Amino acid sequence: MLVLSCSTKLLILENMLRSHFPESLKVYGAVMNINRGNPFQKEVVLDAWPDFKAVITRQQREAETDNLDHYTNAYAVFYKDATAYQRLLEEHDVINWDQVFQIQGLQSELSDISKAVANSKRLDVKLTSFKAVHFSPVSSLPDTSFLPASSPRSLTALGVGDAELLNRTWSRGGNPQCLRYLARLVACFPSACVRDARGRPVSWGLTDQFATMCHGYTLPEHRRRGYGRLVALALAAKLQRRGFPAQGNVLDDNAPSISLLRGVHARFLPCRFHRLILTPAPAAPQAP
Repeated sequence: MLVLSCSTKLLILENMLRSHFPESLKVYGAVMNINRGNPFQKEVVLDAWPDFKAVITRQQREAETDNLDHYTNAYAVFYKDATAYQRLLEEHDVINWDQVFQIQGLQSELSDISKAVANSKRLDVKLTSFKAVHFSPVSSLPDTSFLPASSPRSLTALGVGDAELLNRTWSRGGNPQCLRYLARLVACFPSACVRDARGRPVSWGLTDQFATMCHGYTLPEHRRRGYGRLVALALAAKLQRRGFPAQGNVLDDNAPSISLLRGVHARFLPCRFHRLILTPAPAAPQAP
């Protein structure tokens, strides 16, 4: 195991990962954030340098962690050789197996390898697979004249104070860990939001620690007005202006979001996005 901490080498790694799109997109996004201030306290672990065959991004060991927070305790994976990934996964001190965490990646063998190692350590594994998408360059935003006329700043960014609403409306949310995580995302990364005349968010999208567009949502009473399309394109444009690829994922049965993505000419990638949430087995009670 090698922790890559040299800023020059991290920039070289960023450039190297570009030649492995789209499979390297999750790790690439995390490395880009590391190279631009590292607001989420990430680090890079490889099997070797510079001829690496597997790379994992993870939380810095000195960062404060909550063992129940699988949102923040997240690893992104890219490998050129599946066996090298398995060896790195099994190596001592690469993964903190004592906490709830997630593994993300865009390669087909990732889930089987990760599950096999996790099962050997008696962890419960929940796998979800998504369509992966990439936005074409956004040259101009759609017309915003339909936005509430009484609010001149209707298209804005989210604020930390909006995290409570985000937590209530996210299908993966509704708990203190998610609330804290969403507040950090809003504070650290680009977002887009349509607000009503009273300044309350009605439609939004944000960016996660892997530079992935996530939690695109419109309140039910404000749907079918074009807000979701506007937010998606505004957020994609923000990311692209900063040099990031505008990428996201969507569940296969989320017909409204798939229709929206097709409407803005987002490209569905040939690979799929896999997210595994891993939970350690409860400790066995000690004999009296």
